[in-house]
This record gives sequence, structure tokens and C-alpha cells, in this order.
Amino acid sequence: MDFLRPASWEEALAAKAEHPTAVPIAGGTDVMVEINFDHRRPEYLLDLNRIAELSQWEVGEEKVVLGASVPYTQIIENLKTELPGLARASHTVASPQIRNRGGVGGNLGCASPAGDSHPALLASGAHVEVESQARGVRLIPIDEFYKGVKRNALEADELIRSVHIPKATGPQEFSKVGTRNAMVIAVCAFGLALHPEKRIVRTGIGSAAPTPVRAKAAEEFLNAALEEGGFWESRKIITPSIAKEFATLASGACNPIDDVRGTANYRRHAVGVMARRNLMWTWESYRGEGRKLEGAA
Repeated sequence: MDFLRPASWEEALAAKAEHPTAVPIAGGTDVMVEINFDHRRPEYLLDLNRIAELSQWEVGEEKVVLGASVPYTQIIENLKTELPGLARASHTVASPQIRNRGGVGGNLGCASPAGDSHPALLASGAHVEVESQARGVRLIPIDEFYKGVKRNALEADELIRSVHIPKATGPQEFSKVGTRNAMVIAVCAFGLALHPEKRIVRTGIGSAAPTPVRAKAAEEFLNAALEEGGFWESRKIITPSIAKEFATLASGACNPIDDVRGTANYRRHAVGVMARRNLMWTWESYRGEGRKLEGAA
């Protein structure tokens, strides 16, 4: 196994173009596990740790451009206002040591359906910025990024540079079911984000299908119900019947398997429970924001 260690982004792209099978490594929290257990033996490892820009982020007026190697700890400490859903998901990643090393770029590169960042990225409507030496830069909508079990939309000579994530304009939530509270792969996970400026709700489901997915039928039902009932303007309490149907449709979006972490039936049930709870939690936060505005008027 050869170890490639570029000193700049341009050198990294050149190395990937010359060695398309090279496996990028930054935090190494997924790649090194596979190597240590001899599940993977790449010909080349492409170390990206010397490229400082990958560990930086930029907060703009409408979005955050998050470098692929920004550690989860930095997201928790510095971006919980702009990216509350992703910050909540980051809290659930493994241990403090791994949160200090791992980043969203690694989650995207591995494309495991159980990756903790995926539901939050789907719910927020992120785009993944990738680049190759030959074709340049392209932005891939997060909905189009996941192609199969541990397969993504990257071409062989492309690297993930950053993730473009809209700044939160409403409350966001993330829930995860595991066999314990830390150091655990998700049995299933659910993310939800309110987008009041667009009057829509977006979702993300993890570890309950071959890829991370959105509960699109549930979103369509809820978006119509909120609009027709005037909920966005009135901020009134969502009725139990709406919450129940949303949860049922979210559960129906799953296509899980039975494995050592949980059964398919349990995953469907748990996703429905998390969908209902996350909806009620985010909506109560939205109502609370309305009461604050009225009090300040």
C-alpha cells in the first residue's frame, strides 16, 4: 500500500487523477476500521490532512460552506445556530475522540446508510461540491448523491471539497435509535427541518433503507396540510391526526432489513415514532418563536 500525501488541493486532484483507485483519508474513522479488519486493502491511500482549506468553513448570508474535513466537534461548538440539525446529529457521533477527527466529508465518501450526518443533510437540502482535475467543479444535490449501499455519485477522479448547506430559517431536529447512548451505529435515524420561508418541511431517514432517503410522501402530505390549514401563519398546534398520518407515511418510506442491530419491523416502527416526535418538537419551537415575536411587538 502506497501513501500519497499532497500539500495542496491542486496536488490532491493531480494525485487522484493519476491514481483513480486511491482512497482519500482525513479523519480515518471509517477507512482505518476497514483496513484494520482487513476488509479493504487499497493500493493507494490519499492523505488529505495537509490541505488546510478542507478544515475551514465560511458562513454566508444564506448558506454555510463546510470544508469536507471540518471535525464534528467544530460543528457542535461553532455552527449550532446556523446548522442546528447537523449539530444535533454531530453530538451522536461515536466518542469525543472520533468527533475530534471525523467529518462530514468522510460520511459522504463512505456513503453508509447509517452515517449520522445524512438525515440532517437531506432535511436541510444541502449540495456536495466535488472536483476533478479534468472536469473541474460540480455541485451535486444531496438527493442525487446516494446511489446504493456505500455507493455515491463521485466519479473515479473526483474528490469532495465541501458541502453547501442552507442556513436554518426554522427549527431542526435529529433523533437516533441505538443499542446504547454512545459509540454505536444507528439502528435507524430521522432528521427534520422546517423551512418557514418556503413553507415546506424536509426530512431525512438513516439506516432504514439501502441509502439515506427522504420521506417524500410524508413531506407532501404535511406540506399540504400545513398550507391548507393556515398553520404557518397562525402557528397553531398541529392536530394529532396530522401528526399520526405524517408518522405513518414516514414509516412507509423505509425499506429496511433485518440485521444484528434490529429487525425491519422495528426500524419501521421506530422511524414513525421519531417522525412524530421530531415534528411536534420542531413545531413547538416554531410556535415559541412566534410568541417571542408577539411579545417584542
